[in-house]
Amino acid sequence: MPILTEFEHIERFVALRRDIHAHPELGFEEHRTSALVAEMLREWGIEVHTGIAGTGVVGVLRGRVPGQRSIGLRADMDALPLQEENHFAHRSQHDGRMHACGHDGHTTMLLAAAWHLSQHRDFAGTVNFIFQPAEEMGKAGALKMVQEGLFERFPCDAVFALHNYPIGSTGGFAVNPGALMASSNTWRVVMHGKGTHASVPHTGVDPVAAVIDLGQQLQTLVARVVDSRERALLAVTQLQGSVAPNVIPDQAWVGGTLRTFSDQALDDLESALRRQAQGTAQAHGCRAEVEFRRASPPVVNHAAETRFAVEVMREIAGEGEVNDQCPAVLAAEDFAHMLRVRPGCYAFIGNGDGDHRLPDHGPGPCIIHNTSYDFNDQIIGVGASYFVRLVQRWLSA
Repeated sequence: MPILTEFEHIERFVALRRDIHAHPELGFEEHRTSALVAEMLREWGIEVHTGIAGTGVVGVLRGRVPGQRSIGLRADMDALPLQEENHFAHRSQHDGRMHACGHDGHTTMLLAAAWHLSQHRDFAGTVNFIFQPAEEMGKAGALKMVQEGLFERFPCDAVFALHNYPIGSTGGFAVNPGALMASSNTWRVVMHGKGTHASVPHTGVDPVAAVIDLGQQLQTLVARVVDSRERALLAVTQLQGSVAPNVIPDQAWVGGTLRTFSDQALDDLESALRRQAQGTAQAHGCRAEVEFRRASPPVVNHAAETRFAVEVMREIAGEGEVNDQCPAVLAAEDFAHMLRVRPGCYAFIGNGDGDHRLPDHGPGPCIIHNTSYDFNDQIIGVGASYFVRLVQRWLSA
């Protein structure tokens, strides 16, 4: 079964996607986007609820046939704080903001599915269209929606989401029945020493030497702590000492990111990092202050819901365009918070290799979080068809 015939000519939704792209909004600031989403849902006769997690929107649609089952479909709406290098007509109209992760496309795919389902209502039960704010930058909009009673107000037996990704094909799907994406965590260690002039280091306590030493020690922490059969990553990406070349500062800091696919590995690595920081500080005569922030847990799909989703993917894209054993990636996604409280499945949809981009695109590659990226409008119909079929199969009359 290819994409639904209603999505073979979707110029309206292409124009919508490009309009959203031209007006990017950062997390919890998606006022224009959420108003546009709510307006369109109301136009199609869908019950609309706004103000969830600030700028979140939920549309509720009931089928023609009464039913007790329910399903949630989620799309993220926020953009990134990047300066777009594309120069085509629908480039960002706002300096320093860009839809560089395809959330404009995710929102459009879900809106297209909502439109189709509102015209037919050929299912038994309730579908909840979840338009989430603030996925990016560790703002955890998904967690905020959950904390504000998302699933108590809008019950969902299962919840599903898609993200565009360079998986080697355009409109194909990739997923696995377990951990698909990593947890996202940031850390920073501040070493407190005693400042002095760089010409007389013996009169002070040098925190810069301590953070350099710690940064080196942390390079081998994963190998020393995590089972070699499990993947994890600790990256040292930041180091700050004095702002003057001839000053040993009172304090210096080193920071970075930590990614794991299990809570146990995360717990073990955080404990080890804290121990290493204190030990290094003591060796240098400093005092260590450790900051550790858990932004998002790993995205762990549920086996039964993933099997169900894979069958729908094959129906839409064909057997050869579905990879149901996709290796886990070290990127992160806050949809993980929803999967912790409801069963469901998160999957990738292929965005292609960039050949779809219009003339005057930027010089960089078409990969997410790149300033030359653009969502592939050719997959709007594929993603929308997937969402529609999920509802029709999950809520079969």
